[in-house]
Amino acid sequence: MYSRWNLARNLRRFYEHGRYAHKYYSQALVGINQLEAPIRPQALYDRQVSCGLHDVSYQAHHHRTFRSVEDPFSLVADELSLIAKNLREQVAEEVQEKAPKLASAAKYFFERAEGKKFRPTVLLLMASALNMPIPQSTAEGVFDTLSEGLRARQQAVAKITEMIHVASLLHDDVLDDADKRRGIESLNLVMGNKLSVLAGDFLLSKACMALADLKNTEVVSLIAKVVENLVTGETMQMTSTSEQRRSMEYYLEKTYCKTASLISNSCKSVAILAGQTAEVAMLSYDYGRNLGLAYQLTDDILDFTGNKDVLGKGVLSDIRHGIVTAPILYAIEEFPQLGEIVDRGFDDPANVDLALEYLGKSRGIERARQLAEEHATRAKEAIEALPDSDDEDVLRSRSALIDLTDRAIRRTK
Repeated sequence: MYSRWNLARNLRRFYEHGRYAHKYYSQALVGINQLEAPIRPQALYDRQVSCGLHDVSYQAHHHRTFRSVEDPFSLVADELSLIAKNLREQVAEEVQEKAPKLASAAKYFFERAEGKKFRPTVLLLMASALNMPIPQSTAEGVFDTLSEGLRARQQAVAKITEMIHVASLLHDDVLDDADKRRGIESLNLVMGNKLSVLAGDFLLSKACMALADLKNTEVVSLIAKVVENLVTGETMQMTSTSEQRRSMEYYLEKTYCKTASLISNSCKSVAILAGQTAEVAMLSYDYGRNLGLAYQLTDDILDFTGNKDVLGKGVLSDIRHGIVTAPILYAIEEFPQLGEIVDRGFDDPANVDLALEYLGKSRGIERARQLAEEHATRAKEAIEALPDSDDEDVLRSRSALIDLTDRAIRRTK
């Protein structure tokens, strides 16, 4: 995890000093993660905090009706295929000869677990949703509509986001001693912890180099913050006190850092590259933030209600690792004695059974689902608040983003 934090700290220098990218790219071949010191939690709502949790104040002047999209992924299917192909072919080509095991490790999930590429899909659709004339005050040096060059740079953000996401999964699987990921054996199980950690470091380095190529300091700063947040969130999870583990505020801040920061800041980066106004950029951010929180809340619910064959990983994973999520936190409000069980930990299977018994008697699952729906609604409102457009592609993309929000909270895996 230390390497993630160290990369984030130095990432802002990449634009002016390209040599740093190559320095950290080389270090990924030999580096090993170390544990970073605990980080003090901060307040979540109604003010900006270190992890960037803040909502934009906005209000749609009128409700717009977007036509439903049969399959949001189909709108960007060709681009997704191209991105997937580029990731498979390019992510490790430079080290194929001198470090073939590292190359194989770095490509492991890109070759075996395609999935739907949820995050790149969101970013490509956001790019299309913002393909509209730019106000004269901000249009200097920027094309009025989505140019081919701009689209390529926005595609690069999608690739960078996916590399950072996969790198974080590789590191998390080592920390959690996981044996499954996306329905296949985890990399740490197949190739060992050390190579898995180095593969994650390597992907972060590749993402940094691609980010530097964008030559946009504001976007570099945003994505650097993402990497910092990933480390912050993981450290919050590993070092929480008894009081913090029972705190919904702490849980949501940690969830933002571990999940929502990546998609929110990437959405904002897409808007910045397009030359959009600060208000539009923040609406893009707010969509990603609330989508990310809704997505993770649903993940936490599925850990209790899902089927391991459908999910592609074990159920009850969080509670067995001592991780307290929204359903249990809401159950504690109804049954305070559950808090005592949480404090004892879940090394004893009997404590897990007791916690599940209290959860079953409570409204914890229901209330967590309601919270996910609230964040999904806020995400939709952010799309509805974007400037008007009569362009069919823009409207179709905005409809697809709203549809993706619904899918995020209704999914079963």
